[in-house]
Amino acid sequence: MATEVDTWSSAPEADGVFSFEENLAEANRTYSGDEDLNEAEVNGNWTPQEKALHEARLKAKAKRRMRKSSSRNSTSESFSESGDVTGNDPNSPKGKVNTNDRKSRTGKGRGLPKKGGAGGKGVWGAAGMVYEDEEPDVRDPNYDESAQGDTVYAKVVPEVDEKELEKMVNPIVQEYFEHGDTKEVQTLLRELNLGPHKYEFSSLAVSLSLEGKASHRELTSRLLSDLTGKVLSQNDMARAFDKILKELPDLILDTPDAPQMLGQFIARAIADHILPMSFLDCYKGKVDCEHARVALDRAAVLLTMKREMMRLDNVWGVGGGQRPVKHLIKEMNLLLKEYLVSGDVLEAEHCLRDLEVPHFHHELVYEAIVMVLESKGDSASHMMVKLLQSFWKTGLITVDQMNRGFQRVYDELPELNLDVPHAHSIMETFVDLCYQEAVITKQLMDACPSRGRKRFVSEGDGGVIKS
Repeated sequence: MATEVDTWSSAPEADGVFSFEENLAEANRTYSGDEDLNEAEVNGNWTPQEKALHEARLKAKAKRRMRKSSSRNSTSESFSESGDVTGNDPNSPKGKVNTNDRKSRTGKGRGLPKKGGAGGKGVWGAAGMVYEDEEPDVRDPNYDESAQGDTVYAKVVPEVDEKELEKMVNPIVQEYFEHGDTKEVQTLLRELNLGPHKYEFSSLAVSLSLEGKASHRELTSRLLSDLTGKVLSQNDMARAFDKILKELPDLILDTPDAPQMLGQFIARAIADHILPMSFLDCYKGKVDCEHARVALDRAAVLLTMKREMMRLDNVWGVGGGQRPVKHLIKEMNLLLKEYLVSGDVLEAEHCLRDLEVPHFHHELVYEAIVMVLESKGDSASHMMVKLLQSFWKTGLITVDQMNRGFQRVYDELPELNLDVPHAHSIMETFVDLCYQEAVITKQLMDACPSRGRKRFVSEGDGGVIKS
């Protein structure tokens, strides 16, 4: 072992770099105390494996010291070349690196300050540098919207697609047929962004009303009149009716009377100033469709009739509960008189359904009984029983409406008796006939009032009423 150490120490040294033998010698000197203590074990008691392991540790220690020494020497040389630090001794105070220096400490580069001496931590920039105002970028992660002053928020409603338009308009029109409030429809349309397809609302509303009742068509005409000038323009209405005229061949499959009803719609629209007076003139000699010609001819006839412009407000009649009570009573009286003349039960049923006042059918029952009381002969009585029986079987007149109509006559029978002296007897006969035909119940028949005959006291009775 001593021979090996002498051999390493006698090797020549390189300039500025410690040799491997010198480092190993220093490592041996460091651990010389341990070798002196364990010399006996090393010489006699250590196994070859332990001895080889001990030598490998010494060599590794020498290599680490050599790498540290070479790193310090290269750093010293780089500083001496730049003129900042002199001397080759890395252990000297002058060889230490200044930690506050901004120059690169990696030994690379030109040795100039980083970033030209500007832009470091806590520094705004180089001296004399002037910054210009920059507009905030909304894509900046640090963009603060609330710090940009007054912010105006606008509600953006996407434009309704043409394919989705019908799905959105149908519920609005169907609900309108129930409540009849045009202002609510205006509010709903303003919330929708119909865009260039705005005119299609009118065409869809008219198409739905053609499949409905007369009251629905009357409501549609009122709706179009209220929407014109507020939500829709005359140009939109003209485009809507032009589209319906082109769709008549398809509409007539479901509604055979569509051409005539569309003509009434056009005439009513012109009377309400929804369409311009020149609307019909635009189609003269330019229409090839037969159904469209029928509709335009129907509108032209209605508009040219004397004083017809004044009557077009009732071109559909007045539907349902919107009619005045006096008008409904007049219509029902006319219905019953026509039936007594013609005897057509189906026509009477059709007219009653067109009135669309199921809550007012008790008036028909009342008027029918009054006509029986005021008539001469039994023919009117039998015809009215037949009519009421038909209405009862078809369910057109309910039990409640039938009972209410008879009860009204029962209550007013004393007054009716003033005009018709035999009203009580005629009423009893009519009620019995209705009960036999299963028009009324037994309870209602028993409720019919009857006037009993009073026998007055005669002179020979002794003041006693005869039984």
